[in-house]
Amino acid sequence: MVNLMRRSTLAGVAGAALAALGLLQVAGCDFTRPLTAPLGYETNDLACSDHIDNDGDGLIDCDDADCIYDSHQCGEIVSPYPDGRAESTFLLCHDQVDNDNTGQFDCGDPNCNSVPEFCCVREQTNDECSDGIDNDSNGFTDCGDFGCSNNPLVHVCDEDALDTCVDGKDNDEDGFTDCDDSGCAGIASCTESECADGVDNDFDGKTDCADPDCVKVLVACRTPEDTLERCQDRVDNDGNGYTDCGDFSCSKSSDAAILAHCDSVGEKSLAACQDGVDNDSNGYTDCNDNSCKNSTNAEVLAYCATVVETGVERCTDGIDNDSNSYTDCNDNSCKNSTDPEVQAACAERLELSLEKCSDGKDNDKNGFTDCADYSCQRSTNVEVLEYCKTVLEISFEKCTDGIDNDKNSYTDCADHSCSQAADLSVRRACQESVALTPAEANIFCSDGVDNDLDGFTDCADFDCSWNDDVTVCQATLTDKHGGTYLAPRVCGLDYCADGPCKNGGQCVNETNGFTCECAPGFTGFTCKDAQ
Repeated sequence: MVNLMRRSTLAGVAGAALAALGLLQVAGCDFTRPLTAPLGYETNDLACSDHIDNDGDGLIDCDDADCIYDSHQCGEIVSPYPDGRAESTFLLCHDQVDNDNTGQFDCGDPNCNSVPEFCCVREQTNDECSDGIDNDSNGFTDCGDFGCSNNPLVHVCDEDALDTCVDGKDNDEDGFTDCDDSGCAGIASCTESECADGVDNDFDGKTDCADPDCVKVLVACRTPEDTLERCQDRVDNDGNGYTDCGDFSCSKSSDAAILAHCDSVGEKSLAACQDGVDNDSNGYTDCNDNSCKNSTNAEVLAYCATVVETGVERCTDGIDNDSNSYTDCNDNSCKNSTDPEVQAACAERLELSLEKCSDGKDNDKNGFTDCADYSCQRSTNVEVLEYCKTVLEISFEKCTDGIDNDKNSYTDCADHSCSQAADLSVRRACQESVALTPAEANIFCSDGVDNDLDGFTDCADFDCSWNDDVTVCQATLTDKHGGTYLAPRVCGLDYCADGPCKNGGQCVNETNGFTCECAPGFTGFTCKDAQ
């Protein structure tokens, strides 16, 4: 708390200095914050050691990348006798010394930048994480910055909300944007529910009944799959779940032209049964399609016999022989085989017993070992369930013990089973303010208890301070002119202490500056102009 108060006081000095430089108010015009720092302000030894944010970018002295590049004040201080202390406090994370001798010092050390209260992460709000600017000058912009993507209070990096599914951005950086992203499935803006307004409501390029969403929900939009055009448009026109030649309406049509088309694209020839394409649009490719698997063409049958996942040899070779994304006993053709040898082999590999769920092996070759495998984790065997409780990170205790209990290389809150637990009492190990309601969040952030055991209690905890649902942490301060304003949040700078807003304007601290909410009758950046 002492350190945070020091930073706030110095930020007040910063406000005065900026005003003196003309950055806060320029005669005759409103100030517009530049996208990059003004040249010449935070670029020398004096400016990088005066405890002032000279260029108004929210970063003071050595926290500012300009100082790292242009000053002699901000390099590492090499101690001849490193004391070996872990960089685990605010002071040790800002002393320019590699205290633990790991080769990384201060905010470059994961021990520092992984704790938000140490103020190493400066890109941490929805606005900053979606403005296209590298606000903290660490080389990573918006959701490419862990301060954004790993922040539970930032939602613009998730592609699963109404606003992030229509913003034209690949927020979660998975290669899919807006409604093309599976995370947006079910979001109202990605489903055409207004089917007669002439508007492409879900922005997929298809309007009203031309949109498959409308065909699914509105009978009036369904048309028979009975023309050559409809049998090759890749749309389930009649809403029966089958498309084009995958629909009997096309494949068994009495129209010679349609039959000829379906014969030409059907999965019947050897070429079509080994090209990796779902030629008849029925959802099955090559030998996974019954038209190939049960073909009357001897060549096709012979080929499929070489790739299907049948027989004990192919069901135990670790290869996805039929290219359907399932290997060996995870493939239904093996799992549901009637061959006694295959059944025995698959039974041997199942992770169901205590022995198999604790041997450190991925017995069923599905990519998950022991209790990380659902077959163990959700077993009906009481012995297995009890064992898994002792190793999985699914309790508050296991999520705060500093041990990678489930051996998945992620410890405590770095493990999604903790940070994204459905059980709020478990997730609270990673976020003090997590709650069902704002009222409950306020209780957790004012109970005098360090609920998430991170060393920071109530409003000194980053997530209590920055969670908009929490109101108990919004302390009121008085500026030098007697006006009141809300105190800056944890790691925030106090730009309002000098009372920059005129004529009764309300000053609001922002991450990299302030805004003024003008009283009626006044306007301008600092509310100095009468309307």
